[in-house]
Amino acid sequence: VQLQASGGGLVQAGGSLRLSCAASGFRFRDYTIAWFRQAPGKEREGVSSIRSSGGSTVYGDPVKGRFTISRDNAKDTVYLQMNSLKPEDTAVYYCAASKNLILSSLLRYRSYAHWGQGTLVTVSS
Repeated sequence: VQLQASGGGLVQAGGSLRLSCAASGFRFRDYTIAWFRQAPGKEREGVSSIRSSGGSTVYGDPVKGRFTISRDNAKDTVYLQMNSLKPEDTAVYYCAASKNLILSSLLRYRSYAHWGQGTLVTVSS
């Protein structure tokens, strides 16, 4: 199982970025994929998750209304569109994959078995 996150960078507050998570080595369409983030000195935080079918998504409260998760099962890729970025969104963003998760566990990092290497997002004020 391999997950490759990309798309991070430096952006001004109010700007946008789109992260990508490219998967390989497993049956992508069977897995729930999530984005987490971790800022220096803070715990890893669930950002968003999307079910295998793509029909069900969840978002952490800090990003609701600003971030959108989507997936393209034909390309084995999940995207995170981040709009109206704030300095507090600065973190390393990770994508993760797992199967057979219940709703209450979708944004819990301990629920996920497979992780990508992370991509840094820096939002300047």
